[in-house]
Amino acid sequence: MIAGKLLLRNARLVMPERVAEGASLLIEAGRIARIFEQGADANTSSGETLDLAGLTLLPGFIDVHIHGAVGVDTMEADADDLHRVARYLARSGVTAWLPTLVPGELAEYERAACAIEKLMEEQDEHVEGAARALGLHYEGPFINSAQCGALRPAYFKKFTGKGELDSLSIVKDKSAPHMITVAPEIDGGIELVRELARRGWIISIGHTRAGVDVLDLACEAGAHHMTHFMNAMSPLHHRAPGPIGWGLMNDRVSCDIIADGVHVDPLMLKLVLRAKTPARVALISDAVSPTGLGDGDYSIWGETITVAQGRTRNARGSIAGSVISMLDAVRLMLSLDVSVEDVARMASSNPARLLGVDGDYGSIEEGKRADLVALDREGNVRLTLIGGRIVSD
Repeated sequence: MIAGKLLLRNARLVMPERVAEGASLLIEAGRIARIFEQGADANTSSGETLDLAGLTLLPGFIDVHIHGAVGVDTMEADADDLHRVARYLARSGVTAWLPTLVPGELAEYERAACAIEKLMEEQDEHVEGAARALGLHYEGPFINSAQCGALRPAYFKKFTGKGELDSLSIVKDKSAPHMITVAPEIDGGIELVRELARRGWIISIGHTRAGVDVLDLACEAGAHHMTHFMNAMSPLHHRAPGPIGWGLMNDRVSCDIIADGVHVDPLMLKLVLRAKTPARVALISDAVSPTGLGDGDYSIWGETITVAQGRTRNARGSIAGSVISMLDAVRLMLSLDVSVEDVARMASSNPARLLGVDGDYGSIEEGKRADLVALDREGNVRLTLIGGRIVSD
């Protein structure tokens, strides 16, 4: 279904390099048709008009690392379950997402990929007011068991040949981004990165203890991103910089980060931004299925995790993903006095560029999809649009 004509007036408009006060934006057929600066005549001959005075209009958020929400886990979900997650995400300003899988049995991968594929086939015609799934993200299985975090080491793999990749289920849409988190120091890790790059995967380094020499080789082979930076990787040491020191200093590499104040201390968030600059940082939620359900005990990935005061913990005492939304991450970054333009870059345009979909997604520019979120002064979502259609409860 194609959205009609809609004029958004008097917004504080967050564009790629600046903020335009009192601007208006015309949406036609689901895309941004025209941007009117303050004082320009924004009258149109037909269509609906909404006054956004007092609201800040940003590009919709894009979450490239999310395992589930509202009781739904991507490893167990069917398409209807995933539609439910997508609707939940839209209400918190997320307009596109990458369902993320953890190490598991091949049958689990096949079932999960089929559900994601069905979701993607249905999301345009049958479900309105829901974030669009763009592809899928494998967190593992080619990762270091010494940095397992909350993942299941029993399903971790070494790379023994191309057949290992042939067994990973993918969605049929050739244009859909396929992202994978790997530890390049595992047996066969550099060859793995080369083969993934040859096949067009987006390769991210994570769950790793790799040294600088191996990380350099991985970067040359095609790994140019890092997963939940500073988490599930060997710590920074002045005589062993490891993945954190390497990532901070390497301008060829971008990173994503869980900005919940728990996974990474706010002072360290500031350090990452100073070293990497907002141009090389993406926000993620790393949300797991209890997200949106409140405190309590939940079963996930074969174990019980406890959620208390916004923090997850498994029986081993490890943090087990997060229960935040991208909106929570945006609010935290704004509270650290990061400019709204830089926050939009980290929550929207950088994820879109990482996935190779920035021609359509990730910024407020004429011709792009009308995937937008309007926030009030307190950081509450007052309006979400996906493909020019207003999301409603």
